[in-house]
Amino acid sequence: QVQLVESGGGLVQPGGSLRLSCAASGSIFSINVMGWYRRAPGKQRELVAFITTSGNTNYADSVKGRFTISRDNAKNTVYLQMNSLKPEDTAVYYCNAQIRPYSDWNVGSYWGQGTQVTVSS
Repeated sequence: QVQLVESGGGLVQPGGSLRLSCAASGSIFSINVMGWYRRAPGKQRELVAFITTSGNTNYADSVKGRFTISRDNAKNTVYLQMNSLKPEDTAVYYCNAQIRPYSDWNVGSYWGQGTQVTVSS
């Protein structure tokens, strides 16, 4: 059984910072791309950033220069450092990882439970 557990969300004032973490656990053979998505009230889920096993990254235009994604392959963990937060960053943030479990030859897409980030004064 593979699961992703997120932490680090909360309430922050505009201009503030938060760091999200997402740890994958279970019977994991390998992890490929890891990423963060978000869903704001009344909007569709959107990709925020992703990172490959080798460390290549990609960001949504709306967060470039403010957010940084990183990963610790030894800990099966991905992070999202969010700086200069804006009210429009308010959303539920979801972690996603492409994982091959020991029990399956196929790579599956796994999701965390989501963590709320609220940017408000």
